Amino acid sequence: MLKSEIRKDYLLDKYVIITPGRIKRPHDIKEQSIIFRTSECPFCLENVNSKNIIDSLKNFEKDQQIFGLKNLFPAVSIDNPMAYGMQEVIVETPNHDKELYNLSEKHIEQLLRFYAQRTLAISRDKKIDYILCFKNQGSKAGASIVHAHSQILATTILPPEIKKELLLAKDYTKKHSHCPYCDIINKEMKSERKIFEDKNIASFTPYASQYHYEVWLFTKRHLDNIAKLNDGEFISLAKILKKVLVKLSQLDLSFNFFLDQVISDKDQHFYLKIQPRDSIWAGVELGSGLVINSVVPEIAAKYYRK
Repeated sequence: MLKSEIRKDYLLDKYVIITPGRIKRPHDIKEQSIIFRTSECPFCLENVNSKNIIDSLKNFEKDQQIFGLKNLFPAVSIDNPMAYGMQEVIVETPNHDKELYNLSEKHIEQLLRFYAQRTLAISRDKKIDYILCFKNQGSKAGASIVHAHSQILATTILPPEIKKELLLAKDYTKKHSHCPYCDIINKEMKSERKIFEDKNIASFTPYASQYHYEVWLFTKRHLDNIAKLNDGEFISLAKILKKVLVKLSQLDLSFNFFLDQVISDKDQHFYLKIQPRDSIWAGVELGSGLVINSVVPEIAAKYYRK
């Protein structure tokens, strides 16, 4: 049996205790809560008020339409100087019974392009400096409606942890004359944590994974936000994202994925992180800040590759 090991994040002062003796086999992990479907889904086209549609993807088949809606219960808004920002819902498909992993690579590519379209539009507001595109899938990840959707949150402030990570990355770049994440990608593509890669995208389970089966996807080219991706990068990102989501669906796990974008920081390296949510943080995590992860990242990567 493998021994437990304490691992540190690549940059941040975050520590994870990898405890392989407590590992659950993939087929033993089950979603414990179910989000029930409703007959009056607010994201089905027949129930959507056209006045609430912010934007949609042009030149796309009607049965594959992707569109953005005003968030009717926003945490931030442009009308509130005390909490200025924007919050939108992205309806990923008009089909109520489709999950993101069920959709074609082309459809996922178009969704990523729509994130880019909205990122460009939102960043025209010069007060906005931080744009988060994210998805909650499943009850443990905070999803409240089953219809496939994701969200965008944009604010004037940088979350403290994002700010700290950017500063540490700048210090690393100043010391080594190149981006820390470019180095991390090069290292991980030679490790047992590598999942998939092509000429555009690298994916791997991070060395100090905080979550079971956690995955990071990076562009190999150094760019700072999704609006900078070229055609090949959109295609590659969609292809690898679908592969990961299909494997994740077989574990029947809730998950969050997200991409942080700091508009004023051109040195940021674009990534998309996927964090499955099959376990609940308890006394150790909440009391100490240490995270216990019973799925060894190298074993998780092997699962994704097979």
